[in-house]
Amino acid sequence: MLADLKVALVGNPNTGKSTLFNLLTGLNQKIGNFPGITVDKKTGFCKLPSGKIAEIIDLPGTYSLYPKSKDESIVFQVLADKNNSSHPDVIVLVADSTNLRRNLLLFSQVADLGIPMLLVLNMADMARKEGISIDIDKLSERLGVQVVNISARKAEGLDTLKQAIAQTTSLATQTSSIEAKSFAPEAVEAIKQKIGTNNDYYALQVLHQHEHLAFFTDKEQEEIEAIEIGNGFDTVKLQGDETVARYRHLGKILSDVVVDTGAKRKFTFTDQIDAVLTHKIWGFVIFFLILFFIFNAIFSWSSVPMDLIEGGFAWLTEKGHEHLPPGVLTDLLMDGVVAGLGGIVIFIPQIAILFALISILEDTGYMARVTFMMDKVMRKFGLSGKSVVPMIGGIACAVPSIMSARNIESWKDRIITIMVTPLVSCSARLPVYTLLISLVVPDEKVWGLFNLQGLTLMAMYFISIVAAVLVAAVFKFIIKAKERSYFIMELPVYRMPRWKNVLFTMYEKSKTFVLEAGKVIIAISIILWVMSTYGPAKRFEAIDAKYDRIEATSADTVQLASLERDRAAEKLENSYAGLLGQTIEPMIKPLGYDWKIGIALITSFAAREAFVGTMATIYSVEGADDDGGEMRLRDKIGAAKDPQTGLPIFTFATAFSLMLFYAFAMQCMSTVAVVYRETKSWKWPVIQLVYMTAMAYVAALMAYQLLK
Repeated sequence: MLADLKVALVGNPNTGKSTLFNLLTGLNQKIGNFPGITVDKKTGFCKLPSGKIAEIIDLPGTYSLYPKSKDESIVFQVLADKNNSSHPDVIVLVADSTNLRRNLLLFSQVADLGIPMLLVLNMADMARKEGISIDIDKLSERLGVQVVNISARKAEGLDTLKQAIAQTTSLATQTSSIEAKSFAPEAVEAIKQKIGTNNDYYALQVLHQHEHLAFFTDKEQEEIEAIEIGNGFDTVKLQGDETVARYRHLGKILSDVVVDTGAKRKFTFTDQIDAVLTHKIWGFVIFFLILFFIFNAIFSWSSVPMDLIEGGFAWLTEKGHEHLPPGVLTDLLMDGVVAGLGGIVIFIPQIAILFALISILEDTGYMARVTFMMDKVMRKFGLSGKSVVPMIGGIACAVPSIMSARNIESWKDRIITIMVTPLVSCSARLPVYTLLISLVVPDEKVWGLFNLQGLTLMAMYFISIVAAVLVAAVFKFIIKAKERSYFIMELPVYRMPRWKNVLFTMYEKSKTFVLEAGKVIIAISIILWVMSTYGPAKRFEAIDAKYDRIEATSADTVQLASLERDRAAEKLENSYAGLLGQTIEPMIKPLGYDWKIGIALITSFAAREAFVGTMATIYSVEGADDDGGEMRLRDKIGAAKDPQTGLPIFTFATAFSLMLFYAFAMQCMSTVAVVYRETKSWKWPVIQLVYMTAMAYVAALMAYQLLK
């Protein structure tokens, strides 16, 4: 889609910027990367009242143009470079109406760069509720820009905002809030001459941040550095001086513009809730009760839709074999593609519930409290409170969680967080856990309240988090760094969750899970079906000859049906997939695994979810049940027997051994790739792969040997 103008959303964290982005763009959005860097770039399109199409770019949240993290540095990089594909024609600065003074610091900096902009005061409903009154007209006159009052949560003022975007073509008319040149006159003048700009503040920012600006050549970087040194440019001191000057100016701007009659009531209410939710004892008790509820809900609420989906795929497979012409293509479609896809689609209800509940916790402001509570605890293990965000995010997916570790200022804290985050059980492990738990853990209530399967699932997540924290403690002593880490975080006010946003998150995450995992699963299922259906010609000919002789001498229909099943099982064992599984079987036999599970371990190195799809394909290839009908996947796996002992393959010991293996093993190529990308070295992903695989093998071995 071609856009008539580019609009950048800029603002502090927790101002509702991303909510506004979703409102403006709806489902017409995509996520990519900013050119040359790995930071997420969210873009979408919006039709304005004038008929023009605006491309909306959601820039990372930042408190000022001086970055404290890799993500925050993107803001000035985009605004400073007119040749950047994301450089905007218009800036929409989103501010929190309930904390306007702090938000206007960033506004004043961005306005001084000389790009057309408007100011959006979000959370107007919250401001009214808290007794805050803002004179919009007076504020607009003093700042020299359009000011629009909205509530993104309630979709109020959206049409007015679109009209304002279409009309914003001129620069802010107010005089600059500071005399940028006065902070370093000679250096600013030299930079203006050097880079050819008339904007004093742009030149000052180049002096502060030229290292982040890739559009300068190496020679230009050296020349700018020489100007800094030659003029004794002290970046830390001058940033502080500028911030003080700006707040002094903003105090004059906001005098008699903002009237707050509810400040005392607002903070009293917030403090009363925080006194309980962040209490050094009760805060943790409440957090664990919330986790109990989440994992109980994942099993309890999803059982009905999962049964319907599983039954639907079994019916589809049965009808497909009945009505499609018999042959290789039908077998490939039904036993390869459909079986593999069914092994993923069935888990959509659980994935949707998980993301919905996490979204509610984030939306209400509770997740920020968890980060605050955990800071003191995490520091004892070599992490900071900010490490909690990637680790809790790891429950969803390790890839974006590792990328979010960029917000951790300390290099050591960041590296340790990256190294342990993949240990936290992600949504890709959820299908493996739920399948195995449903096989060996009874669906019963504990104390008449908690589901036993839900408690078992929570235990797996708890084990993974404990493992991550303990490994972090080890890395704390191995990795050396001189810098001291610190923890600064703003706690947002409590709010009701935005249900539309929760539903949107459920939809987006479930879609991503199916599409991203589905592509891998279908590809693996097709390859696996071919490998499971075909094998060395001489072996298959010998098997056919053996069973043809037996069938020729037997008239018993029951025995004939059994022989067909035995023929299929023996062919599977001698197929290319079977031979591959048997090659690694001696290594995994002490863990309680047979060659079929070995195949699943190999295929799931591409993606953990592939375990379920692989088992679905293998058992579909092996054949139907005694009555000739299609069995559900759980029934097929539960009925699998060891040909030598006649005992079930998936015993309690084997299932828990497998769950522990998947809890600790680095079986996700995307995670390996993102760790390399974030650390710019193969050293860290290789160490991660080795230590996690060793942990997985040892834990699985101990579990099986102790429980068998």
